Formats: sequence, structure tokens, C-alpha cells
Amino acid sequence: MRGGPAHTLPKDPLMATARRRANRLTPYLFVAPALLVLAVGLLYPIGYMVWASFLDWSPSQRIGEAEFVGMRNYVGLLGDASFQESVRVTLVFAAAVVSIEMVLGVGLALLLDRQIRGMSLLRTVFILPMMIAPIVVGLIWRYMYHPSVGVFNRTLESWGLEPIPWLSSPDWALASVIIADVWQWTPFVFILSLAALQSLPRSALEAARVDGASEWQQVWHIKLPLMLPVLIVTALLRLIDAFKVLEVILVMTNGGPGLSTEIVSLRIQRTVAEFRQLGTGAAMSIYLLLIVLVLTVAMFLFGKWREGRDARVRARAAEAEAA
Repeated sequence: MRGGPAHTLPKDPLMATARRRANRLTPYLFVAPALLVLAVGLLYPIGYMVWASFLDWSPSQRIGEAEFVGMRNYVGLLGDASFQESVRVTLVFAAAVVSIEMVLGVGLALLLDRQIRGMSLLRTVFILPMMIAPIVVGLIWRYMYHPSVGVFNRTLESWGLEPIPWLSSPDWALASVIIADVWQWTPFVFILSLAALQSLPRSALEAARVDGASEWQQVWHIKLPLMLPVLIVTALLRLIDAFKVLEVILVMTNGGPGLSTEIVSLRIQRTVAEFRQLGTGAAMSIYLLLIVLVLTVAMFLFGKWREGRDARVRARAAEAEAA
């Protein structure tokens, strides 16, 4: 004889609601310590800098003693010819180093994306410049550019050519700094590009070979489009770092001759350390932050646009095959 259905106690709706609410809050409780550390370690200093940018503040004062001047620091910088020149130099420097490093790094990765004996040793040699401290890099290149005992001018003289004022001429100083940065950071682009190449689906490349695609066609139509997400992130990282570079230029030229190599980060350092204008330096930092933020958002939007376009192309191709 079978018994009836088991008797169950009715659930308390209030308890069930409380349990669901607790389940929803549990993930936030685990994330809360990390958010607290982030707020204290990141948001508070940024907020402090924003507040300082509205003050006429010198190192001899506490921040509470500084005079509130509103937007005066920001407006003054818009008419400051030296700051405008440093922004121009920064944009030229960042555009040049990122473009050259991306071309050289991706080109080397495409060239060395094959089974070569000693590739592991070659990769180790390539990343050595990245491992050298920026101060040391600046000193190395400063002595290599030395007008009389530097290796470059001695080589030119041995060839019967006139020496070049690498760091003492406004026409050559910025190019000399760009060369040093390219030497140090092209390996970074090379390593990431090579990793992206080696992670590409081999089936797509083999299909292209079967269809008779040349090596250049495979690079242009298959490898580079598939590598694009990694290349965008790589370029973004290098762009952000190029706007923040300080030590190499500080050691090599200290922003000179004149203002020919004075990028914004070096201008901020001089404004705070030499001119003792903390509020103005904070306003410059905000301007630099906004420039980097705009470039970052623009690159991410470009990446999203490319992903959407590629998705539409694949969808149309699938519809064509189905028809």
C-alpha cells in the first residue's frame, strides 16, 4: 500500500526573500575589500590631485592653507606657450615612437615566425633592452651620442663624415631621443606580436595556402586582421607609456636644448620641483590624464568598430554560403 505525498511545511516567504537578497549581496561582499583598496590607493590620490589643481599651492604651505583660485591654473596653461610646446613635443614623440615600434615589432615577428634554430636564445636577446633601467638606458645613449668620444660620431669621422650634434642641436635632439626609445621598447611589440602570430588558427592559414594565396596575401588578409585585437592593445600600452616617459629624456637632454625635447611629464616635474607651483603642476597632470584618456577611448572604440565590421562580414559570408 502506497502512502500519500509527503507532508512539507510551507516555506516562510520572508525567509525566502531574505535568503535571495543575501545571495545577491554575497558577491559584492567578496569584492568590497578590493574596491576599498582601489578607492584608497587610486581614487583618493586622483581626487587629491584634482582638488590641488584648483589651488595656488606652494611646497611651503599645507594644502588647507593654499588659496582657492578656481579654474585659473587651467586657463593660464591654455595661454602658456611653454606648456603648449611641451604638448606638441609630447604628441610628436608619442606618435613617432609608437608608429616606428609597431612597424618594426610586427615586421620582426612576421619575419621570425618560423622554426629557426636558436629562436629561444634570440627572443631572450631581444627582450634585454626592456630589462634595463630607464636611467641606465639614458646614460648609455647619452655617452653613445657624445660629440667627441661617442661611438656614433667616431664612426662618422672614420668614414670621413662630419660629426652630428645629436643632443646639442634642436634639429637632432628629439630624433635622438626617439631612437633610444625605439631601441628599448621595440622588443615589447615584437614579443606580443610573435605570441599573437603563434596563436593564430593554423586551419585558416592552411586553407589560404591551398587556395593559392601568396605569402603577402596571407599576411595582409589573414594574419594582420586576426592579430588586430592584440595589436590595438599593444599600441595602446605603448602610447600610454610614451606619454609618461621621463627618466630617459631627463638623463639624456633634461628637456633641451631649449624646449625641443621637453615633454609634458618633464614639464610637470620642472614646474613642481624648480618653479614650486604645485597647483599648476596638478593642472598639467589633469590635462595629460585627459589626453591619454581620450586616446584610450578612441582606440577602444576603433577596436569595437573593427570587431563589429568583421562580424558583419562573417555573417554575410555565412548567408551567402547558405544560399
